[in-house]
Amino acid sequence: MPTDASFDIVSRVDQQELDNALNQTRKEIAGRFDFKNSKTTVEYDGKKVITIVSDDELKMKNVVDMLQSKAVKRGIDLKSLELGTVEPAAGDTVRRTVTLKTGIPKDKIKPLMDAIKDMKLKVNAQYQDDQIRVSGKNRDDLQKVIARLRTLSYELPLQFVNYR
Repeated sequence: MPTDASFDIVSRVDQQELDNALNQTRKEIAGRFDFKNSKTTVEYDGKKVITIVSDDELKMKNVVDMLQSKAVKRGIDLKSLELGTVEPAAGDTVRRTVTLKTGIPKDKIKPLMDAIKDMKLKVNAQYQDDQIRVSGKNRDDLQKVIARLRTLSYELPLQFVNYR
């Protein structure tokens, strides 16, 4: 008798890759001529918020572009980075926060659950702790669910983990 198979649908950012992207961005800022003698910094609180401080909006835009390109090269989906507005900060500088979107919030699960139900397969989907667990007897059905969810244009990056 085959046992139940399952996998989890999650939305997370690889912390090590994020650290690498931030360090590469800081290194590029330190080496670029147009950032010489500037007050540009990139700080990360270790959880959810990256704070960028720069001299003006043009430099801010350049830093954000650098960060995004480094993140993409490291496999971080840009959908998981939510850019805040540019606001004035102390000492004639501007500040912008970048918030990491991790986990699937309860109010965002409906399109995923509907897509799974519309397939009319014998699978069960449950929401638990910012993730969705999909289980069923047939592994082929689970593979079909993963393939279908990959085709969706969803507002968060999705990963499929703990496939067993």
